[in-house]
Amino acid sequence: MFTGIVEELGTVAGIEDQGDAVRLTISATTVLSDAELGASIAVNGCCLTVATLGSGEWTADVMLETLKRTSLHAVSVGDQVNLERAVTPTTRLGGHIVQGHVDGVGRIVSREPSEHWEVVTISLPPELARYVVEKGSIAVDGISLTVVSVTEDSFTVSLIPETLARTSLGFRAVGDEVNLETDIIAKHVEKLVLTSPEGVRS
Repeated sequence: MFTGIVEELGTVAGIEDQGDAVRLTISATTVLSDAELGASIAVNGCCLTVATLGSGEWTADVMLETLKRTSLHAVSVGDQVNLERAVTPTTRLGGHIVQGHVDGVGRIVSREPSEHWEVVTISLPPELARYVVEKGSIAVDGISLTVVSVTEDSFTVSLIPETLARTSLGFRAVGDEVNLETDIIAKHVEKLVLTSPEGVRS
C-alpha cells in the first residue's frame, strides 16, 4: 500500500526487452535507503517489486499485462519517474490509500498556469467516471491529488508549486499518458451496494 506522496523523481537508466516482459533499471537515492530484494516501490503509480539492487539503482520486472494496462510501455531511457516506497505501520497517511494497481490510462488534455498554481485537465476512461467525484481523491502517476471538477470523460486537478517541482506532473506535456488509480473505497462500496440482499438499505 502507498499514500500517493511521491518521495523522489528517479531516472530510467535501462530497459531490457525480455519478450513477454521488460526489465527496468531505475536510478534513485531516497527509496533505496532501506530497500531490500522483494520490496515494493511504486513507479508512476505502478507497484513494482525490487528484483536486484546495485549502487544507486535497482531493477524491476514489468510483465506484459502491466505494459498493456499502464503507461510504462512508453517510458524511455532518461525519463524521470515518480517513486514511492510502500507504507509502514507508522507512516503518516499524507495522501490517501493507494494500492499501486492502475485502473486505466488518461492523457493530459490541457494545462492552465496561474500565478500560484496550475489547473490540469486529464482525460478519463468512461468506465472510471463513476468512481471520480469532486473533492474526492485520485492517484495520477502515483500522485495523490484532489479532484476539482469532473465530467463524463475528464477531470481537473489544481497543482501547487510543490507538486510541480517534485513530481513528473511538473513537466508532463499535453497528450502525454498518465496512470490513473481511483479510490479503492468507492469500488468496495459499489460492490457492496450492488450485491446487497434485496430490501436491505444502509
